[in-house]
Amino acid sequence: METTTSPARAKAGSAQHPGTVARRRQRVGWLFVSPFLLIFVIFLVVPLGYAFYMSLFTSTLAAGKSFTGADNYIKAFTDPIFLEGMARVGFFALVMIPLQIGIALLAALVLDTLATKLSKASRLLIFAPYAIPVVIGALMWGFLYSPRFGPATTIFEVFGMQAPEFLSANLIFGSLVNIVTWQWSGYYMIVIYAALRSIDASIYEAARVDGATGTQIALRIKVPMISSSMVMVLIFAIIGTLQFFTEPVVLRNIAPGAIDAAFTPNMYAYALAFQYSQFNYASTIAFSLGILVFIGSYIFLYFTRKQSGLEK
Repeated sequence: METTTSPARAKAGSAQHPGTVARRRQRVGWLFVSPFLLIFVIFLVVPLGYAFYMSLFTSTLAAGKSFTGADNYIKAFTDPIFLEGMARVGFFALVMIPLQIGIALLAALVLDTLATKLSKASRLLIFAPYAIPVVIGALMWGFLYSPRFGPATTIFEVFGMQAPEFLSANLIFGSLVNIVTWQWSGYYMIVIYAALRSIDASIYEAARVDGATGTQIALRIKVPMISSSMVMVLIFAIIGTLQFFTEPVVLRNIAPGAIDAAFTPNMYAYALAFQYSQFNYASTIAFSLGILVFIGSYIFLYFTRKQSGLEK
């Protein structure tokens, strides 16, 4: 006896349940992500967990290692050296971030209006400092600032003037602001410029038909339409400034009287760990800085949630 199967039943038998397909896709997705997750856990999550574990203990030569819980964090948030470093990087943030973002935004707006080969060359030249390693950039500026072998002394002497002491305690703040602004403004400019290029050009044409000037288009159309990118750039700048480390460490060798070992919280944690062997308290300082950076970033994102697109 011959049995036959209708086309509808055959199609139903070969079709897979949507839930099965979704679970299979999820397994394939986890398979592709698993190498990254493995590296992420080994090289970031585990070290962070161990550092946090260390921050809960105190080691002394007399008493050995003992669990002290939150005592180290209470000590850190009342430590005048740590608080002074936080206040210093906070002042750096107040000065550097508006300066960097202002220069980056102005350069991006100007380059966005140009369509010549000069604009491409200018874009590359402004971005070039970001491609230079931070240590190399700090060493180069240290040479330029140096009163002994830098060119500033010679240039000022040509005009019969005395060169300022860029590495003195009074001017080191401005010298560091100049280095960081020179290095990072190009990177922020590229991010803002990319956001500007994603705007539909027909919007500009409509604004010109309505009689809008170039300045009005920039301030009332371009800047509001890239607000989410501006918020992202500001977050990068805030986090980077609060983690200020490399530039003052490099310049400290030629400006020891102006930059001490606890100039910034990161430098303080580094000195505690590798100069005074206080690894437990250094871990506490590092986590305390991380907590403050997280709180600062969260507060900023909360107050800019509309501009960043987190709230419709």
